Amino acid sequence: MNSSETTYRRALYFLILALLGPALLINLGTLTLIDDEALRAWVALEMQLTDHYIVPKLHGDFYYKKPPVYNWILLGFFQLLGRMDEWAIRFPTVVFLLVYAGAIFYFVRKHFGFHFAFLAAMMFVCCGRILFYDSFVGLIDISYSLVTFLSFMVIYHTFERGQWLRLFAVSYALAAIGFLMKGLPSVVFQGATLLVYFVAQRAFRRLFTWQHVVGGLVFVLMVGGYYYAYAQHNELEKVFAVLFNESAKRTPGRYSIWFTIGHLLTYPFELLIYHFLPWGLMILYLFKRRSWSLLREHRFILFGSLTFAANILVYWAAPKVHPRYVFMLIPLAFIAFLYLHQYHREQRTWMYRFFTGFLLFCCSILPVAAFAPLFLELTQNTPYLWAKSLSLVVLLSALAWGAWRNQGQLLLTTVAVLLAVRIAFNWFAMPDREAGNFARIAKQDAYRVAEAYQDKDLRVYKDTDMQPVTSFYLTRELGRVVPREFRTFDPDAYYIIEPERYPLLPYRKVDELQLRQYKKVFDIGQLIK
Repeated sequence: MNSSETTYRRALYFLILALLGPALLINLGTLTLIDDEALRAWVALEMQLTDHYIVPKLHGDFYYKKPPVYNWILLGFFQLLGRMDEWAIRFPTVVFLLVYAGAIFYFVRKHFGFHFAFLAAMMFVCCGRILFYDSFVGLIDISYSLVTFLSFMVIYHTFERGQWLRLFAVSYALAAIGFLMKGLPSVVFQGATLLVYFVAQRAFRRLFTWQHVVGGLVFVLMVGGYYYAYAQHNELEKVFAVLFNESAKRTPGRYSIWFTIGHLLTYPFELLIYHFLPWGLMILYLFKRRSWSLLREHRFILFGSLTFAANILVYWAAPKVHPRYVFMLIPLAFIAFLYLHQYHREQRTWMYRFFTGFLLFCCSILPVAAFAPLFLELTQNTPYLWAKSLSLVVLLSALAWGAWRNQGQLLLTTVAVLLAVRIAFNWFAMPDREAGNFARIAKQDAYRVAEAYQDKDLRVYKDTDMQPVTSFYLTRELGRVVPREFRTFDPDAYYIIEPERYPLLPYRKVDELQLRQYKKVFDIGQLIK
Protein backbone atom coordinates (compact mmCIF):
# COMPACT_ATOMS: atom_id res chain seq x y z
CA MET A 1 0.00 0.00 0.00
CA ASN A 2 1.54 3.33 -1.10
CA SER A 3 1.66 6.52 0.96
CA SER A 4 -1.33 8.17 -0.73
CA GLU A 5 -3.52 5.13 -0.04
CA THR A 6 -2.29 5.06 3.57
CA THR A 7 -3.23 8.73 3.94
CA TYR A 8 -6.64 8.04 2.38
CA ARG A 9 -7.24 5.14 4.78
CA ARG A 10 -6.36 7.27 7.80
CA ALA A 11 -8.64 10.05 6.59
CA LEU A 12 -11.45 7.53 6.27
CA TYR A 13 -10.92 6.36 9.86
CA PHE A 14 -11.38 9.91 11.12
CA LEU A 15 -14.29 10.61 8.79
CA ILE A 16 -16.14 7.45 9.87
CA LEU A 17 -15.69 8.26 13.55
CA ALA A 18 -16.86 11.85 12.90
CA LEU A 19 -19.97 10.64 11.03
CA LEU A 20 -20.85 7.92 13.52
CA GLY A 21 -22.32 10.19 16.21
CA PRO A 22 -24.55 12.26 13.90
CA ALA A 23 -25.64 9.13 12.04
CA LEU A 24 -26.80 7.42 15.22
CA LEU A 25 -28.15 10.41 17.16
CA ILE A 26 -29.77 12.93 14.77
CA ASN A 27 -33.57 12.79 15.20
CA LEU A 28 -33.24 9.74 17.46
CA GLY A 29 -36.35 10.76 19.38
CA THR A 30 -38.44 11.87 16.40
CA LEU A 31 -40.50 8.75 15.76
CA THR A 32 -43.31 7.73 18.10
CA LEU A 33 -42.53 4.50 19.91
CA ILE A 34 -43.48 1.17 18.36
CA ASP A 35 -45.25 -1.37 20.57
CA ASP A 36 -42.14 -3.40 21.48
CA GLU A 37 -40.26 -0.26 22.53
CA ALA A 38 -43.21 0.98 24.55
CA LEU A 39 -43.57 -2.41 26.23
CA ARG A 40 -40.01 -2.38 27.62
CA ALA A 41 -40.35 1.21 28.81
CA TRP A 42 -43.82 0.59 30.24
CA VAL A 43 -42.61 -2.29 32.44
CA ALA A 44 -39.76 -0.09 33.70
CA LEU A 45 -42.17 2.79 34.31
CA GLU A 46 -44.53 0.68 36.42
CA MET A 47 -41.54 -0.57 38.42
CA GLN A 48 -40.61 3.02 39.17
CA LEU A 49 -44.16 4.12 39.97
CA THR A 50 -44.73 1.21 42.38
CA ASP A 51 -41.16 1.12 43.74
CA HIS A 52 -41.22 -2.63 43.09
CA TYR A 53 -38.36 -3.90 40.95
CA ILE A 54 -38.45 -7.69 41.29
CA VAL A 55 -41.79 -8.65 39.74
CA PRO A 56 -42.58 -7.07 36.34
CA LYS A 57 -46.16 -5.87 35.95
CA LEU A 58 -48.35 -4.20 33.34
CA HIS A 59 -51.48 -2.32 34.45
CA GLY A 60 -50.69 -3.71 37.89
CA ASP A 61 -51.06 -7.29 36.61
CA PHE A 62 -48.18 -9.79 36.41
CA TYR A 63 -46.10 -9.74 33.21
CA TYR A 64 -44.34 -13.03 32.45
CA LYS A 65 -42.78 -12.88 28.98
CA LYS A 66 -39.42 -11.32 29.85
CA PRO A 67 -37.28 -11.24 33.01
CA PRO A 68 -36.46 -7.74 34.32
CA VAL A 69 -32.75 -7.02 33.71
CA TYR A 70 -33.27 -4.86 30.62
CA ASN A 71 -35.98 -2.92 32.45
CA TRP A 72 -33.46 -2.23 35.22
CA ILE A 73 -31.01 -1.01 32.60
CA LEU A 74 -33.65 1.33 31.17
CA LEU A 75 -34.41 2.68 34.63
CA GLY A 76 -30.72 3.41 35.13
CA PHE A 77 -30.59 5.40 31.90
CA PHE A 78 -33.82 7.23 32.80
CA GLN A 79 -32.29 8.27 36.11
CA LEU A 80 -29.02 9.26 34.46
CA LEU A 81 -30.70 11.29 31.72
CA GLY A 82 -33.48 12.70 33.88
CA ARG A 83 -36.12 11.93 31.25
CA MET A 84 -38.33 9.10 30.01
CA ASP A 85 -39.12 10.03 26.41
CA GLU A 86 -38.42 8.49 23.02
CA TRP A 87 -34.83 9.74 22.97
CA ALA A 88 -34.05 8.34 26.41
CA ILE A 89 -35.65 4.98 25.57
CA ARG A 90 -33.53 4.65 22.40
CA PHE A 91 -30.26 6.08 23.68
CA PRO A 92 -29.33 2.80 25.46
CA THR A 93 -29.55 1.06 22.08
CA VAL A 94 -26.97 3.46 20.65
CA VAL A 95 -24.70 3.02 23.67
CA PHE A 96 -24.87 -0.77 23.53
CA LEU A 97 -24.33 -0.76 19.76
CA LEU A 98 -21.13 1.25 20.18
CA VAL A 99 -19.98 -0.99 23.03
CA TYR A 100 -20.75 -4.01 20.85
CA ALA A 101 -18.69 -2.54 18.01
CA GLY A 102 -15.89 -1.91 20.48
CA ALA A 103 -16.05 -5.51 21.68
CA ILE A 104 -15.86 -6.80 18.09
CA PHE A 105 -12.86 -4.54 17.45
CA TYR A 106 -11.13 -5.60 20.68
CA PHE A 107 -11.39 -9.34 20.11
CA VAL A 108 -10.81 -9.36 16.35
CA ARG A 109 -7.72 -7.15 16.67
CA LYS A 110 -6.06 -9.89 18.73
CA HIS A 111 -6.00 -12.01 15.58
CA PHE A 112 -5.97 -9.77 12.52
CA GLY A 113 -4.75 -6.29 13.39
CA PHE A 114 -6.27 -2.81 13.51
CA HIS A 115 -7.66 -2.42 9.99
CA PHE A 116 -9.36 -5.80 9.82
CA ALA A 117 -10.84 -5.29 13.31
CA PHE A 118 -12.06 -1.77 12.50
CA LEU A 119 -13.75 -3.03 9.34
CA ALA A 120 -15.38 -5.97 11.15
CA ALA A 121 -16.82 -3.65 13.80
CA MET A 122 -18.07 -1.08 11.30
CA MET A 123 -19.55 -3.72 9.02
CA PHE A 124 -21.80 -4.77 11.87
CA VAL A 125 -22.83 -1.20 12.70
CA CYS A 126 -23.39 -0.37 9.04
CA CYS A 127 -25.27 -3.40 7.78
CA GLY A 128 -28.72 -2.57 6.49
CA ARG A 129 -30.82 -4.05 9.28
CA ILE A 130 -28.81 -2.39 12.06
CA LEU A 131 -28.14 1.00 10.49
CA PHE A 132 -31.57 1.62 9.02
CA TYR A 133 -33.78 0.13 11.70
CA ASP A 134 -32.55 -1.48 14.90
CA SER A 135 -30.05 1.23 15.80
CA PHE A 136 -32.87 3.75 16.31
CA VAL A 137 -35.43 1.63 18.14
CA GLY A 138 -35.34 0.99 21.87
CA LEU A 139 -35.40 -2.81 21.86
CA ILE A 140 -33.59 -5.37 23.97
CA ASP A 141 -31.88 -7.24 21.15
CA ILE A 142 -28.62 -5.33 20.66
CA SER A 143 -27.80 -5.31 24.37
CA TYR A 144 -28.76 -8.97 24.72
CA SER A 145 -26.72 -9.89 21.66
CA LEU A 146 -23.70 -8.08 23.11
CA VAL A 147 -23.89 -10.23 26.25
CA THR A 148 -24.15 -13.41 24.18
CA PHE A 149 -21.31 -12.39 21.85
CA LEU A 150 -19.10 -11.74 24.87
CA SER A 151 -19.88 -15.26 26.06
CA PHE A 152 -18.72 -16.65 22.70
CA MET A 153 -15.47 -14.70 22.95
CA VAL A 154 -14.85 -15.83 26.52
CA ILE A 155 -15.36 -19.47 25.52
CA TYR A 156 -12.87 -19.25 22.65
CA HIS A 157 -10.08 -17.27 24.30
CA THR A 158 -10.11 -19.12 27.62
CA PHE A 159 -10.26 -22.44 25.76
CA GLU A 160 -7.12 -21.47 23.86
CA ARG A 161 -5.33 -20.70 27.13
CA GLY A 162 -6.63 -23.79 28.92
CA GLN A 163 -8.29 -21.62 31.59
CA TRP A 164 -11.15 -24.03 32.21
CA LEU A 165 -12.51 -22.61 35.44
CA ARG A 166 -12.60 -19.10 34.01
CA LEU A 167 -14.19 -20.41 30.81
CA PHE A 168 -17.11 -22.06 32.54
CA ALA A 169 -17.58 -19.56 35.36
CA VAL A 170 -17.53 -16.42 33.21
CA SER A 171 -19.46 -17.83 30.25
CA TYR A 172 -22.18 -19.20 32.52
CA ALA A 173 -22.34 -15.87 34.37
CA LEU A 174 -22.92 -14.13 31.02
CA ALA A 175 -25.49 -16.79 30.11
CA ALA A 176 -27.27 -16.08 33.39
CA ILE A 177 -27.37 -12.35 32.64
CA GLY A 178 -28.72 -13.21 29.20
CA PHE A 179 -31.35 -15.48 30.73
CA LEU A 180 -32.46 -12.69 33.05
CA MET A 181 -32.79 -10.44 30.01
CA LYS A 182 -34.55 -12.74 27.53
CA GLY A 183 -35.06 -16.19 28.98
CA LEU A 184 -34.38 -19.61 27.46
CA PRO A 185 -32.45 -18.63 24.28
CA SER A 186 -29.36 -18.08 26.45
CA VAL A 187 -29.43 -21.72 27.56
CA VAL A 188 -29.53 -22.80 23.90
CA PHE A 189 -26.65 -20.50 22.89
CA GLN A 190 -24.51 -21.66 25.80
CA GLY A 191 -25.20 -25.36 25.34
CA ALA A 192 -24.85 -25.43 21.55
CA THR A 193 -21.61 -23.43 21.53
CA LEU A 194 -19.92 -25.50 24.25
CA LEU A 195 -21.00 -28.83 22.79
CA VAL A 196 -20.07 -28.15 19.17
CA TYR A 197 -16.70 -26.52 19.82
CA PHE A 198 -15.55 -28.94 22.49
CA VAL A 199 -16.46 -31.88 20.24
CA ALA A 200 -14.70 -30.26 17.27
CA GLN A 201 -11.57 -29.77 19.36
CA ARG A 202 -11.75 -33.29 20.76
CA ALA A 203 -12.21 -31.96 24.27
CA PHE A 204 -15.62 -33.49 24.94
CA ARG A 205 -14.42 -34.94 28.27
CA ARG A 206 -13.79 -31.42 29.53
CA LEU A 207 -17.55 -31.00 29.72
CA PHE A 208 -17.58 -33.55 32.55
CA THR A 209 -15.21 -31.81 34.96
CA TRP A 210 -15.61 -30.02 38.27
CA GLN A 211 -14.93 -26.70 36.51
CA HIS A 212 -18.06 -27.19 34.41
CA VAL A 213 -20.02 -28.00 37.56
CA VAL A 214 -18.82 -24.73 39.07
CA GLY A 215 -19.95 -22.87 35.96
CA GLY A 216 -23.36 -24.49 36.20
CA LEU A 217 -23.59 -23.50 39.85
CA VAL A 218 -22.79 -19.88 38.94
CA PHE A 219 -25.72 -19.94 36.51
CA VAL A 220 -28.05 -21.57 39.04
CA LEU A 221 -27.10 -19.16 41.83
CA MET A 222 -27.61 -16.08 39.68
CA VAL A 223 -30.85 -17.17 38.04
CA GLY A 224 -32.10 -19.03 41.09
CA GLY A 225 -31.33 -16.07 43.33
CA TYR A 226 -33.57 -13.85 41.28
CA TYR A 227 -36.43 -16.34 41.12
CA TYR A 228 -36.16 -17.02 44.84
CA ALA A 229 -36.77 -13.32 45.38
CA TYR A 230 -39.57 -13.42 42.78
CA ALA A 231 -41.26 -16.34 44.56
CA GLN A 232 -41.80 -14.14 47.60
CA HIS A 233 -44.34 -12.17 45.54
CA ASN A 234 -45.82 -14.59 43.00
CA GLU A 235 -45.94 -18.26 42.04
CA LEU A 236 -43.20 -19.50 39.74
CA GLU A 237 -45.17 -22.12 37.80
CA LYS A 238 -46.75 -19.68 35.35
CA VAL A 239 -43.50 -17.73 34.91
CA PHE A 240 -41.63 -20.74 33.59
CA ALA A 241 -44.59 -21.95 31.54
CA VAL A 242 -44.73 -18.61 29.71
CA LEU A 243 -40.94 -18.45 29.25
CA PHE A 244 -40.98 -21.92 27.71
CA ASN A 245 -43.93 -21.07 25.46
CA GLU A 246 -42.19 -17.88 24.25
CA SER A 247 -39.31 -20.02 23.00
CA ALA A 248 -41.42 -22.91 21.70
CA LYS A 249 -44.07 -20.93 19.84
CA ARG A 250 -41.86 -20.44 16.76
CA THR A 251 -41.03 -24.13 16.32
CA PRO A 252 -41.88 -25.80 12.98
CA GLY A 253 -44.80 -27.75 14.45
CA ARG A 254 -46.76 -24.50 14.86
CA TYR A 255 -46.86 -23.83 11.08
CA SER A 256 -47.88 -25.62 7.89
CA ILE A 257 -45.42 -27.97 6.23
CA TRP A 258 -45.24 -25.83 3.07
CA PHE A 259 -44.58 -22.65 5.03
CA THR A 260 -41.83 -24.44 6.95
CA ILE A 261 -40.24 -25.82 3.77
CA GLY A 262 -40.29 -22.39 2.16
CA HIS A 263 -38.60 -20.92 5.22
CA LEU A 264 -35.90 -23.63 5.20
CA LEU A 265 -35.10 -22.93 1.54
CA THR A 266 -35.05 -19.12 1.70
CA TYR A 267 -33.86 -18.26 5.21
CA PRO A 268 -30.06 -18.06 4.65
CA PHE A 269 -30.46 -15.81 1.62
CA GLU A 270 -33.22 -13.69 3.13
CA LEU A 271 -31.23 -13.27 6.34
CA LEU A 272 -27.85 -12.31 4.93
CA ILE A 273 -28.59 -10.86 1.50
CA TYR A 274 -31.81 -8.98 2.26
CA HIS A 275 -31.50 -7.95 5.89
CA PHE A 276 -27.73 -7.52 6.15
CA LEU A 277 -26.81 -5.86 2.88
CA PRO A 278 -24.34 -4.96 1.56
CA TRP A 279 -21.99 -7.24 3.48
CA GLY A 280 -24.34 -10.22 3.31
CA LEU A 281 -23.58 -10.43 -0.41
CA MET A 282 -20.22 -11.88 0.59
CA ILE A 283 -22.09 -15.15 1.10
CA LEU A 284 -21.21 -15.62 -2.58
CA TYR A 285 -17.65 -16.35 -1.47
CA LEU A 286 -18.87 -19.68 -0.09
CA PHE A 287 -19.67 -20.87 -3.63
CA LYS A 288 -15.95 -21.48 -4.19
CA ARG A 289 -14.82 -24.79 -2.73
CA ARG A 290 -11.49 -23.40 -1.53
CA SER A 291 -13.38 -21.03 0.80
CA TRP A 292 -14.58 -23.89 2.99
CA SER A 293 -11.07 -25.18 3.59
CA LEU A 294 -9.89 -21.64 4.35
CA LEU A 295 -12.46 -21.38 7.15
CA ARG A 296 -10.82 -24.36 8.83
CA GLU A 297 -7.27 -23.07 8.60
CA HIS A 298 -7.53 -20.32 11.22
CA ARG A 299 -8.68 -21.40 14.69
CA PHE A 300 -10.57 -18.19 15.48
CA ILE A 301 -12.37 -18.27 12.14
CA LEU A 302 -13.14 -21.95 12.65
CA PHE A 303 -14.62 -21.23 16.09
CA GLY A 304 -16.76 -18.42 14.72
CA SER A 305 -17.95 -20.55 11.80
CA LEU A 306 -18.84 -23.49 14.03
CA THR A 307 -20.58 -21.25 16.54
CA PHE A 308 -22.58 -19.56 13.80
CA ALA A 309 -23.57 -22.89 12.23
CA ALA A 310 -24.51 -24.55 15.52
CA ASN A 311 -26.71 -21.71 16.67
CA ILE A 312 -28.25 -20.56 13.39
CA LEU A 313 -29.79 -24.00 12.93
CA VAL A 314 -32.22 -23.27 15.75
CA TYR A 315 -33.54 -20.23 13.87
CA TRP A 316 -33.25 -21.78 10.44
CA ALA A 317 -35.66 -24.48 11.61
CA ALA A 318 -38.03 -21.97 13.23
CA PRO A 319 -40.41 -20.10 10.90
CA LYS A 320 -41.30 -16.48 11.53
CA VAL A 321 -38.18 -15.42 13.41
CA HIS A 322 -37.03 -11.81 13.38
CA PRO A 323 -33.52 -10.95 12.12
CA ARG A 324 -32.77 -9.19 15.41
CA TYR A 325 -32.85 -12.55 17.19
CA VAL A 326 -29.49 -13.47 15.64
CA PHE A 327 -27.55 -10.24 16.08
CA MET A 328 -25.05 -12.11 18.25
CA LEU A 329 -24.21 -14.37 15.29
CA ILE A 330 -23.94 -11.81 12.50
CA PRO A 331 -20.47 -10.49 13.49
CA LEU A 332 -19.19 -14.08 13.32
CA ALA A 333 -20.42 -14.34 9.73
CA PHE A 334 -18.98 -10.93 8.79
CA ILE A 335 -15.59 -11.79 10.29
CA ALA A 336 -15.48 -15.00 8.27
CA PHE A 337 -16.59 -13.16 5.10
CA LEU A 338 -13.93 -10.51 5.62
CA TYR A 339 -11.32 -13.23 6.07
CA LEU A 340 -12.42 -14.85 2.80
CA HIS A 341 -12.52 -11.45 1.09
CA GLN A 342 -8.75 -11.23 1.25
CA TYR A 343 -8.34 -14.53 -0.63
CA HIS A 344 -10.97 -13.67 -3.25
CA ARG A 345 -9.36 -10.27 -3.81
CA GLU A 346 -5.99 -11.89 -4.45
CA GLN A 347 -7.56 -14.42 -6.85
CA ARG A 348 -9.84 -11.84 -8.51
CA THR A 349 -12.69 -14.36 -8.46
CA TRP A 350 -16.02 -13.58 -10.12
CA MET A 351 -17.59 -13.40 -6.63
CA TYR A 352 -15.14 -10.67 -5.67
CA ARG A 353 -15.68 -8.77 -8.93
CA PHE A 354 -19.45 -8.96 -8.56
CA PHE A 355 -19.41 -7.79 -4.93
CA THR A 356 -17.01 -4.91 -5.49
CA GLY A 357 -18.82 -3.95 -8.69
CA PHE A 358 -22.05 -3.71 -6.69
CA LEU A 359 -20.37 -1.47 -4.09
CA LEU A 360 -18.85 0.78 -6.76
CA PHE A 361 -22.21 1.10 -8.52
CA CYS A 362 -23.93 2.14 -5.27
CA CYS A 363 -21.18 4.62 -4.40
CA SER A 364 -21.46 6.12 -7.89
CA ILE A 365 -25.22 6.70 -8.04
CA LEU A 366 -25.70 8.03 -4.50
CA PRO A 367 -24.25 11.53 -5.19
CA VAL A 368 -26.96 11.97 -7.84
CA ALA A 369 -29.62 10.61 -5.48
CA ALA A 370 -28.57 13.21 -2.89
CA PHE A 371 -30.13 15.90 -5.09
CA ALA A 372 -33.57 14.29 -4.76
CA PRO A 373 -34.65 16.02 -1.52
CA LEU A 374 -34.45 19.37 -3.33
CA PHE A 375 -37.29 18.31 -5.62
CA LEU A 376 -39.44 15.96 -3.53
CA GLU A 377 -42.62 17.47 -2.14
CA LEU A 378 -42.40 15.55 1.13
CA THR A 379 -39.02 17.10 2.04
CA GLN A 380 -39.78 20.74 1.24
CA ASN A 381 -40.39 21.65 4.89
CA THR A 382 -37.00 20.33 6.02
CA PRO A 383 -35.01 23.07 7.80
CA TYR A 384 -31.90 24.13 5.86
CA LEU A 385 -32.94 21.87 2.99
CA TRP A 386 -30.45 23.21 0.44
CA ALA A 387 -27.53 23.20 2.85
CA LYS A 388 -28.22 19.63 3.96
CA SER A 389 -28.80 18.25 0.50
CA LEU A 390 -25.80 19.94 -1.11
CA SER A 391 -23.49 19.00 1.76
CA LEU A 392 -24.47 15.36 1.18
CA VAL A 393 -23.87 15.77 -2.57
CA VAL A 394 -20.35 17.06 -1.89
CA LEU A 395 -19.56 14.36 0.69
CA LEU A 396 -20.92 11.48 -1.37
CA SER A 397 -19.22 12.78 -4.52
CA ALA A 398 -15.88 12.89 -2.73
CA LEU A 399 -16.42 9.36 -1.43
CA ALA A 400 -17.44 8.10 -4.90
CA TRP A 401 -14.21 9.57 -6.31
CA GLY A 402 -12.26 7.93 -3.48
CA ALA A 403 -13.98 4.59 -4.09
CA TRP A 404 -12.81 4.50 -7.71
CA ARG A 405 -9.35 5.93 -7.09
CA ASN A 406 -8.54 3.78 -4.03
CA GLN A 407 -10.33 0.51 -4.70
CA GLY A 408 -8.14 -1.24 -2.16
CA GLN A 409 -10.08 0.72 0.50
CA LEU A 410 -13.50 0.14 -1.06
CA LEU A 411 -14.98 -1.57 2.01
CA LEU A 412 -13.89 1.28 4.27
CA THR A 413 -15.20 3.86 1.80
CA THR A 414 -18.54 2.04 1.69
CA VAL A 415 -18.81 2.28 5.48
CA ALA A 416 -18.43 6.07 5.25
CA VAL A 417 -20.99 6.19 2.42
CA LEU A 418 -23.52 4.21 4.46
CA LEU A 419 -23.11 6.54 7.44
CA ALA A 420 -23.70 9.54 5.15
CA VAL A 421 -26.85 7.87 3.78
CA ARG A 422 -28.06 7.27 7.34
CA ILE A 423 -27.63 10.98 8.09
CA ALA A 424 -29.71 11.73 4.99
CA PHE A 425 -32.30 9.27 6.27
CA ASN A 426 -32.35 11.07 9.63
CA TRP A 427 -32.80 14.49 8.04
CA PHE A 428 -35.32 13.71 5.32
CA ALA A 429 -37.06 10.38 5.92
CA MET A 430 -37.65 10.33 9.67
CA PRO A 431 -39.74 13.53 9.91
CA ASP A 432 -41.84 12.45 6.93
CA ARG A 433 -42.32 8.98 8.39
CA GLU A 434 -43.51 10.48 11.67
CA ALA A 435 -45.89 12.85 9.91
CA GLY A 436 -47.74 9.87 8.41
CA ASN A 437 -47.41 7.65 11.46
CA PHE A 438 -50.78 6.61 12.91
CA ALA A 439 -49.05 5.84 16.21
CA ARG A 440 -48.61 9.61 16.62
CA ILE A 441 -52.41 9.99 16.68
CA ALA A 442 -52.71 7.25 19.30
CA LYS A 443 -50.00 8.97 21.36
CA GLN A 444 -51.78 12.32 21.19
CA ASP A 445 -55.07 10.71 22.20
CA ALA A 446 -53.36 9.06 25.18
CA TYR A 447 -52.15 12.53 26.19
CA ARG A 448 -55.69 13.89 25.86
CA VAL A 449 -57.22 11.12 27.96
CA ALA A 450 -54.52 11.46 30.61
CA GLU A 451 -55.25 15.16 30.94
CA ALA A 452 -59.01 14.63 31.04
CA TYR A 453 -58.85 11.86 33.67
CA GLN A 454 -55.95 13.15 35.75
CA ASP A 455 -58.14 13.45 38.84
CA LYS A 456 -60.46 10.54 38.09
CA ASP A 457 -60.33 6.83 38.90
CA LEU A 458 -59.38 5.32 35.55
CA ARG A 459 -59.06 1.53 35.15
CA VAL A 460 -58.89 -1.17 32.47
CA TYR A 461 -61.83 -3.58 32.29
CA LYS A 462 -60.75 -7.24 32.57
CA ASP A 463 -59.00 -8.57 29.45
CA THR A 464 -59.41 -5.46 27.31
CA ASP A 465 -56.47 -5.75 24.90
CA MET A 466 -54.53 -2.60 25.68
CA GLN A 467 -51.67 -1.80 23.35
CA PRO A 468 -48.25 -0.89 24.75
CA VAL A 469 -47.92 2.45 22.92
CA THR A 470 -51.17 3.77 24.39
CA SER A 471 -50.58 2.24 27.82
CA PHE A 472 -47.07 3.64 28.15
CA TYR A 473 -47.97 7.20 27.18
CA LEU A 474 -51.15 7.10 29.25
CA THR A 475 -49.36 5.79 32.35
CA ARG A 476 -46.47 8.21 31.98
CA GLU A 477 -48.71 11.26 31.58
CA LEU A 478 -50.98 10.26 34.48
CA GLY A 479 -47.97 9.55 36.70
CA ARG A 480 -49.67 6.48 38.17
CA VAL A 481 -50.54 2.89 37.27
CA VAL A 482 -53.85 2.39 35.48
CA PRO A 483 -54.94 -0.89 37.15
CA ARG A 484 -56.59 -3.77 35.35
CA GLU A 485 -59.75 -4.75 37.22
CA PHE A 486 -61.13 -8.30 37.21
CA ARG A 487 -63.32 -8.63 40.28
CA THR A 488 -64.34 -5.57 42.29
CA PHE A 489 -66.04 -3.02 40.05
CA ASP A 490 -66.79 0.53 41.18
CA PRO A 491 -69.73 2.25 39.42
CA ASP A 492 -68.03 5.60 40.07
CA ALA A 493 -64.80 4.57 38.34
CA TYR A 494 -64.10 5.02 34.62
CA TYR A 495 -63.20 1.88 32.67
CA ILE A 496 -61.38 1.48 29.37
CA ILE A 497 -63.47 -1.16 27.59
CA GLU A 498 -62.93 -3.14 24.39
CA PRO A 499 -66.45 -3.13 22.94
CA GLU A 500 -65.89 -6.04 20.54
CA ARG A 501 -64.75 -8.27 23.41
CA TYR A 502 -67.58 -7.26 25.76
CA PRO A 503 -70.59 -6.44 23.52
CA LEU A 504 -73.17 -7.24 26.22
CA LEU A 505 -71.51 -5.33 29.04
CA PRO A 506 -73.87 -2.66 30.44
CA TYR A 507 -72.04 0.67 30.72
CA ARG A 508 -72.53 4.34 30.04
CA LYS A 509 -70.07 5.51 27.40
CA VAL A 510 -68.49 8.88 28.18
CA ASP A 511 -65.39 8.96 25.98
CA GLU A 512 -63.21 7.06 23.51
CA LEU A 513 -59.55 6.08 23.35
CA GLN A 514 -57.81 5.79 19.99
CA LEU A 515 -55.29 2.96 19.64
CA ARG A 516 -52.54 2.47 17.06
CA GLN A 517 -52.75 -1.13 16.02
CA TYR A 518 -55.54 -1.82 13.54
CA LYS A 519 -56.69 1.74 14.28
CA LYS A 520 -58.98 0.45 17.01
CA VAL A 521 -61.13 2.65 19.21
CA PHE A 522 -61.93 1.61 22.78
CA ASP A 523 -64.72 3.06 24.89
CA ILE A 524 -64.30 4.78 28.22
CA GLY A 525 -67.37 4.41 30.39
CA GLN A 526 -68.95 3.81 33.78
CA LEU A 527 -70.48 0.44 34.54
CA ILE A 528 -74.22 0.17 35.11
CA LYS A 529 -75.31 -2.06 37.97
